[in-house]
Parts: sequence; structure tokens; C-alpha cells
Amino acid sequence: MKRNYLLVGTLLLGVAIGCNDKSLDQLNPNAVTTDSYFKNDVQIRSTVNGIYAALQATNLIAREWFFLHDMRSDDVSSGGGQLETPRNQLLNGVHDTGNSVVSSVWTGAYRIIHRANVLLDKSVLATGLTPSVLTQATGEAKFLRAWAYFELVSLYGAVPLYKNYVTAVDGSLPRSPEAEVYAFIIADLKAAQEALPTTYDAANQGRATKGAAQMLLARVYMQQGDYTNAKTELQKVISSGLYSLADEFNDNFIEETEFNKESIWEVNFLPSGGSFNWNGDGDGTAGAEETVRTQEYSGIGWRNIIPSNSLLAEFEKTSKGDAKTDPRYAKSFYTTGDKFNRDQNTLTDAQQNGFSSTVDGVTQKVSWRKFTLMYKAGVSTTGGINQRIMRYAETLLSMAECENELGNLASAITYLNMTRQRPSVAMPVYPTAKYPVSNKEQVFAAIVHERRVELSGEQIRNRDILRWRKQGKLTTEPLSYFQKGKHELLPIPQQEIDNNPKIGTSSQNPGY
Repeated sequence: MKRNYLLVGTLLLGVAIGCNDKSLDQLNPNAVTTDSYFKNDVQIRSTVNGIYAALQATNLIAREWFFLHDMRSDDVSSGGGQLETPRNQLLNGVHDTGNSVVSSVWTGAYRIIHRANVLLDKSVLATGLTPSVLTQATGEAKFLRAWAYFELVSLYGAVPLYKNYVTAVDGSLPRSPEAEVYAFIIADLKAAQEALPTTYDAANQGRATKGAAQMLLARVYMQQGDYTNAKTELQKVISSGLYSLADEFNDNFIEETEFNKESIWEVNFLPSGGSFNWNGDGDGTAGAEETVRTQEYSGIGWRNIIPSNSLLAEFEKTSKGDAKTDPRYAKSFYTTGDKFNRDQNTLTDAQQNGFSSTVDGVTQKVSWRKFTLMYKAGVSTTGGINQRIMRYAETLLSMAECENELGNLASAITYLNMTRQRPSVAMPVYPTAKYPVSNKEQVFAAIVHERRVELSGEQIRNRDILRWRKQGKLTTEPLSYFQKGKHELLPIPQQEIDNNPKIGTSSQNPGY
């Protein structure tokens, strides 16, 4: 069931502006301020909903977030000349401090942090609140704040660490070391685990759960190379018994099977059929809460992004001598000649705007299938397919990586084979002729392969590359443009440099 998050308007901070005329130095008596709000359970819940609204916004999950991650990975290529300049810059590694995608995600993440800080700072002073409501609200706020900081620190490195909401115009902060930011994230997620419920009723699906906090904390530990603690968190998710692989792989990417047993956390959008709010920043109710993902990526949409040749070549196929063609290939991509629109139409080259791909030496047009409406529509517009942020397949594959790093190779192989044995996939188990798993290096190669073919286009590959590159595990560099000492991190946006005197140009990331 879809849920339309209640939206909360921006709260006035009540900062007085200096003026000689004291009669002008007044707050609007009718305005809602942080001191007059947070008086009852409804207001607390509305404030939490306002944080989720910022998460759904165009500068995050509804648009720029998935572009930023995909452009920084080797999962995608340009769909053609229609790809906008800021995204093409990221794809080719020529982005600079003024790149609009880089700055949009930065702004969106800090909007979440600010709103979470307002709730956390003010709600503890409120009276008359139901304790369980307050506990859940603080858990959700800490989870969302942790998610935003993890996005920032893993992509930009050291960032300003606002632990409380800013109430003065000179309240900006310098960049905090990565270790300090990570420690704050870990503390937030540990607190969130204690505060969040394991499940919700149908009307509240999409809210953060205990399992989501555990899975996110596992991601955080893995990104730091702490596989022991990551394994502990992953084991919590597995032993809870709440999650399992969906029998049908496609059920993780279509609208009718949202919140299935594999879903750990997904971001809600309204059912397809409304209109995308191009200027939506997480406030107001004028625009429908949809995502533009399907229109941007779809073969009969704008097709701005297509799967890269290296990704297409990653899948096992009998044409290459493998024992079986991986069903996840056809379930992840459309190729000319495929049926779509409930099998009523056949996809043609002409319908797919832009460039072709090279697959097994053959030039053909291939387009994304994941998270696109083509399976049930003859045209592709904006839509309401929920963005799955974390699913159980990632849990199993992450556990495989942890076990391999900790020297438990047999266990790692067991977890790898679980994803391959999904009924709709049913790939031969490891070891295979192409992927022997007799030592740690071979198991790692299988992990890299399995994560890529299972999780392609799900905004995970970018962070995998960042983690493995930092740990010296990549035998070849996946990104052709990569410059050591520059492309490990994104630049701090120019607008932040201009507006925050405590950062300035002297604190910019290397290479920018």
C-alpha cells in the first residue's frame, strides 16, 4: 500500500535581524516557530514526515541521488546526446565544484540533517507527548540523519558535522575528520536500533525499521573496512527471520510487489499516474510524489542512461561458454525484440532513443528494465515505483564479503550461492568453471561478480568501487578516467565554499 507522507513546512528559526529601529526587530506573531511547535503527538509525527519528504525530493531519491551514484560507477553509459551536461561531466570525470548534481545531493542531505536536528533538539524539551511516539520519532530522525551523513562522508570525505540545528547566521562549521563523522553515524544507528520497531502496519510502510538501521550500520562498517562489526549487524538482519529472497527477481523492481519479503527499506512514491514535481524540494503538497527514474532510464522514455558494455559482458551466458545464461540479464535489461506493455508490444530499435551497445560482438540496443514502467505501459513517463534502497540479497552478499575477509571461505560461498539459487534465477552454484573458489582471492572475484549482476543499477556499485579501491583490492581500475588523488572523492560544492567561510577554498578536496 502506498503512503502519502504528511509534509511539514519549513520551521522559522526565530533569528532576529539587527536593526536600529527596534519596532522592526519583531517576529511575526502568527508564524510557527520551533518554540511554539512540538506540543503534541501530531506535530511530532508531522515533523518526522517532513524529514521523509526531504528524502523523496528531486535533489535526492526522486532524481539526483540515483544519477550521482550511477554516474560514478561503471554500471552505466550515456544513452546519447540527450544526456544533460552535468550528468555527462560526472560520467566522464570532468565535473568541477559547480556541478549541479554534486551540489544538489549535498544540499538535499543537509536538508535532512537540519530537519532531523530540529526534531531531536526541540522534542526532548516538549511536554505532554506520548513516550512511544517520541521514542519512535527520535529513532526515525537519527536513522535518517545517519543515512544523510553516510551519503556525505562516503562521497565527499570530511564534511561539516552539525550535531544540533543551526540558529544563527554565523553558525556554519568547518569540515570534521571522516573518523569523527563515522563515529557520529554509528552512534546514531545504534540508538536508532533501540528505538525503532521491527515492522509497521500497512499505513506506515516505508518508515525506517530496526532491520534498516542494522543493515545501514553494516554498510557503514564495511565502508570502513571493519568486517567484524559489519558481520555482527548483518547477522542480526539474517537471524531476525523477517526477511528472505523473493522467489521472483523482478518483484524487487515493479510497483505491484513493493514491500515484499526481500525489502529492508524502500522510499515511498505515490502510485503511477500523477505528475512529477520538477521543482519539488520536499515541501508543499502541490506536486504528486513520484520519481522520474523510469522516464530518465527507460528504453521508450528519454533513455538518458543505458547499461555499460562492461556490465552487459559481466553476465554469464551459454554463448560465452558458461553452463547457463543468467536469467538476471533479461530481468534487468530490455533488448530490441523483447515484449513489453504486458506483452502487448514488441520493442524496436526506433523506439529506443540514442546509442547502441555491443554485446558478444554484436551491436544492438539495450535499455534498463529495473525500475521502469515498460513492463505494464506502452509509454514511459514519471512514475511511482518505490526506490528499493536496501534488500535482503545485499545482506547475503555483504555477509559473503565479510566471511571471506574473516577467513571463513566455506561460509562465504554458502551465502553467495543463496542469491544464485533464487527460484527465478537458479544459476549453477559456485564453484563454476569461470569462478573457482579455492582461495580468498578467487572467492573475492566471485563476490565482485555476484554483487554486480545481482545489484546492478541499484546505486551500490559506486560505493563498492570506493571501498575496494581504498582497500587495494581492485586488480584493474573500473573507471577509465580515474586520476589518483582526485577522483576518490567528489568536490565540496562551490556554493558551500562561497557560503561557509569556515571551509573556503583551502579546505577543498584534492584535484579540485
